[in-house]
Parts: sequence; structure tokens; C-alpha cells
Amino acid sequence: MEYNKLRNLAILGLGMAAFPVLGQHEHHQQPAKDTTNHEMHEKKADHGGMDHSKMQHGEMQPAHLMTHSFSLTLPMTRNGSGTGWQPDATPMYAYMKHSDKWNYMLHGSIFLRYTSQNFNNKNKKGADAKFSAPNWVMGMAQRQVGKNGLLNLRAMVSVDKLVDGGAGYPLLFQSGESWNNVPLVDRQHPHDLISELSVAYTQRINEKLDLTIYAGYPGEPALGPTAFMHRMSAFNNPDAVLGHHWQDATHITFGVVTAGVRYGMFKLEGSSFTGREPDENRFDFDKPRFDSYSYRLLFNPSANFAFQASRAFIKSPERLHAHDDVTRTTASVQHSAQLGGENKWISSTVLWGQNSGSHKGNSYLAESNLQLNKWAVYGRFENVQKSFNDLLEAGSDIPEYSTKESISAFTLGINRQLFSFANTLVQAGGQVSYHHVKESNSYFRNAYGKNPMSGQVYLRLTPGLMKM
Repeated sequence: MEYNKLRNLAILGLGMAAFPVLGQHEHHQQPAKDTTNHEMHEKKADHGGMDHSKMQHGEMQPAHLMTHSFSLTLPMTRNGSGTGWQPDATPMYAYMKHSDKWNYMLHGSIFLRYTSQNFNNKNKKGADAKFSAPNWVMGMAQRQVGKNGLLNLRAMVSVDKLVDGGAGYPLLFQSGESWNNVPLVDRQHPHDLISELSVAYTQRINEKLDLTIYAGYPGEPALGPTAFMHRMSAFNNPDAVLGHHWQDATHITFGVVTAGVRYGMFKLEGSSFTGREPDENRFDFDKPRFDSYSYRLLFNPSANFAFQASRAFIKSPERLHAHDDVTRTTASVQHSAQLGGENKWISSTVLWGQNSGSHKGNSYLAESNLQLNKWAVYGRFENVQKSFNDLLEAGSDIPEYSTKESISAFTLGINRQLFSFANTLVQAGGQVSYHHVKESNSYFRNAYGKNPMSGQVYLRLTPGLMKM
């Protein structure tokens, strides 16, 4: 069994190492006002000899330079997950390639790691150690249609199920979804093999006004900030957030349609989508239901900040609690800034998410990643309100959906680039997490012990930084 797991990890690592074939060029990205302007043809510009690094924000650029996924006016660095926004100053780690009409981008991450949960309370709940490999790869293709149209195609895959099994990887105090008809507790569920397959079209009306329609099967509705694995504030952290099902769990939704309008610094979006979370079969396409809806307001007042507020009315998200509906509300601020020098930046996120209904409660998150070229220091603080029923095994002598308890977790990590090849980075890192629940809570104290701690060490492969 262990041999097979190690073999699968090796195969996945080789697969990730193989996709740098798309990263043969360094590209510079700026927003395009009119990539087919006749002045560019009259000048017969030599695109290969242009110094794109000296182009100013908003200037014309060759058609082969990629823009934002849903705007010919905005920079590609604003891309988040789904149709969400990040700050324009956000760095990007990806491979790029272009043809005469199409632009392609590929990015992703794989962590080959050993994690140990609740290592200071042996024989207590959640104590688990395992080799695991959180992973994902996303590809994107886009092309301009006429003078003001933009077509965008995306696909995201993850082989979590192959390398970590149906129950996913150990993660203390995590909850959500199921395996073998039993709720997953103290584990992060694996993601589906096909995590996004979407198409979008944007029509530019003028410099300030864009109209977008997005459809995914699966895809991500207009709800919450950029999902945790795509946020640069969580760039070097392999773990999902404990508030995942309070904040951004809808990033894989089997059936979603989103309409959005951008005016200047604002974007208003609305989605119809399937409320049910993915089932236990990670290789199929779940039934689309379109029984839920959401709306979101995005606001980027400058290159360094991205704000969002959103709300969703989610029909029957959990298969094991099919009669329970959830109203989810989120608000967040993301910040990114370049610090000067090669590969030096900081990115941070502050986030609040709330669920109503039987699993009602609040979740709070603050995380940051400080990148200093080859070294990085990162941290995450979380506070989530979960009930005993969320985290203790079925059959425990406690009332269902009983009083909520506030669980806090603080994670601190460090990461170092070992070497690079073909625009691919190989990094080594480690992190430790400290958890706290009120000592007066005898249920949690008896189950988990006092102040549980978790730790991990990892090797990571990821695309290199795109030059600006």
C-alpha cells in the first residue's frame, strides 16, 4: 500500500515537472484598450522587438499579450478564481504561450509533504500523520473577438482522490462533505478531478463598461473572495482554510451561470447555480440543479486593494443533511504590493464568512505571505464557530446542532526556493499550527486534549514568477 502511494506521488511529480513546455517565453502584461487599432498596423510594429516593460497602464499593446479574463481594459494580474478579482499588484506564477489569435496560460501547484496533526496529544481525536500531496493545475485560453469582444475558456483539474484517497488529507478541526456516507471530520475532502470547465464572453462597451456572461460545469458562482488555493496571501500554505465551508466552498459547483457588469472600479454580478456540494465520486459530473443564487459587489479602488461583499441562498448544500438550506454571507479585503527588487512582494487577505441555518456560525480569517526572493514567511489566523456535532463522531452523547464553540488556529510557516528549471520552482518549507478552544469546554477538551498542535514539512513544484 505505501509503495503504491509513493508511486502515485512520483508519477504526479513527474507530470507536474513536464508541463513547463508552455513556459518558453517571459511575457509582460498590461491592459489593452484596442488590440486591433489601425495605428498599430500602420506603424507595422515589430512585436518581437518591443520593450513591453516600458508600456504604461492603459496604452495599446500587441494582440498577443494577454489581458484580464473578462475585460480587454483590465490587466491579467486582477484575475482571481471564477469571475472574482484580486488586486492589480498581485504577482503571477504561470507559464504562457501565444499564437496569432489565442493566448494560453497554465499554472498550478503540487505539495509533496508529510503532515502530523495533534502531535502533542497522542491517542486523542484528530491525531494523525500521513504523506499527502495537495495538488491542482489550471489552464486558460483566450482570444479577442472583433474589436471589443473577448472569449475565455478555462479548465482546472486535481488528482487529490488518486493520491490522498476518498477521505482526503488530515486537517485538525476541519469539517465538510463525506466519505462512505460518513461526515468528514478532521480531514480536508479531496477535490474533483474536473474542478472547473467554463466558458465566458465579455463585450466591451467603452473604457469603463464591460458586460460579461460566464458558464461553468463545473464552475464558481459570484460568492466570496478568490478561493484559498488561488490567493497569493496563501501562496505557500498547502492547507485548506478551516472556514472553507463558511467562505469559499462553492468554488467547485456543478452548474453555474453568472452575469456581470463592470463600471470603472466596480463590478456587480449575479449567479444561478447548483447548491449541492460535489458528491463522493470525484471523477463524474454531478447533476446540475440551478436551485440557488448569489450576488456580489467587487470594488478595486487602486492597484493594491480588492474589496468584495457577497451573499448566496444555497439549496441543500450537504447530501447528508439534504433538508437544510444555508444563507451564506461574506466580505473580504485583499491587499498586494511589490516591495522592490527581484521577486519581493507581500499579499494579505482579511475575510469574514457567515452561514445561517442548522450549521449557522461565523468564521474569520487573516493571512499574509511575505516573499523575499527565494525566502518566504507566511502566516494565517483563523477563528471558526462550529458545534460539537460538526466535529465529534456520530453517536456521541451530545445534542445535535448544539451550542457553537469558537475554535482558533494560528499557523506560521517558512519557505525556501531550492532551485529552478524551465521556469519551474522547486521549494522546501514547513509550518506549525497552534489551536485553542475554551478550557471550560469539556467535550472538546476530552476529545482533542489541550491546545492541539499540528506541523508539516514539504517539497513543492510551481511555475516561476511571470516578469512584469
